[in-house]
Amino acid sequence: MKKQVVLKDKIYRLKGMTAPLSYILNSRNTKRKPLLHFDGSRNRALRYASNQASCFQDEQDDNSILEPIVFEDGMLFVPKTNPLLQEFLSYHPSNGETFVELDEEKDATEEVDVLDAQLEAQLQARDLPIDMLETIGRIALSLNVDKLSTAELKRDIRLFARNSPIDFLDTLNDPMLKLQSLSAKCLSEGLLMFKNKSKDIYYNLPGNKKKLISIPFGESPVHVLSSFFQSNDGVEVMTMLEAKLQE
Repeated sequence: MKKQVVLKDKIYRLKGMTAPLSYILNSRNTKRKPLLHFDGSRNRALRYASNQASCFQDEQDDNSILEPIVFEDGMLFVPKTNPLLQEFLSYHPSNGETFVELDEEKDATEEVDVLDAQLEAQLQARDLPIDMLETIGRIALSLNVDKLSTAELKRDIRLFARNSPIDFLDTLNDPMLKLQSLSAKCLSEGLLMFKNKSKDIYYNLPGNKKKLISIPFGESPVHVLSSFFQSNDGVEVMTMLEAKLQE
């Protein structure tokens, strides 16, 4: 059984921060301004004619009555009694680029998703232990956490969670986070050091000043060092450096 289409009034708005007092949307296909819709097999010319049953020009007769489509103050109201115009606008190439249909339910759903993410991010930020606060501050925000008080660090992390909840949650779930924090800490506390204009990383331990790895051009030293720690050779080095940091 074919599902019955429920007709409803629709509102469209022009995209952008500002809108003209009136804007006339292209409503028919011309050589200078093509107006085509690809139906899966071919491009078909569109034309809005209020006395026709179709918005496709090849299905219209020669008595078409053309009417302008005008956005007033950036808005266009199309009642449910004009399904032809609604269909025409759904096929229009400018739909999604020049104008969009207002969907209050969809907009509300998206706003709820954002609010949920903000709440989840702030709750997790509030309950993070100090070591994770330092890790996120060091890696995600490039903070010098050694010079910040606990209160300052908590504030900065919570602001990050509030203002960029998705980025915060993604950072929190990044499996490389702890490795990157360890890498940055080894460099900041001098267990490792740069040489040769930051092209190489060397040990900086009593009795061990050997070269550890080279940094490929354009790569992040912290990322390269973290990747090394994941290798078979790097696991032993990582364990040793972690022990040194605890001394």
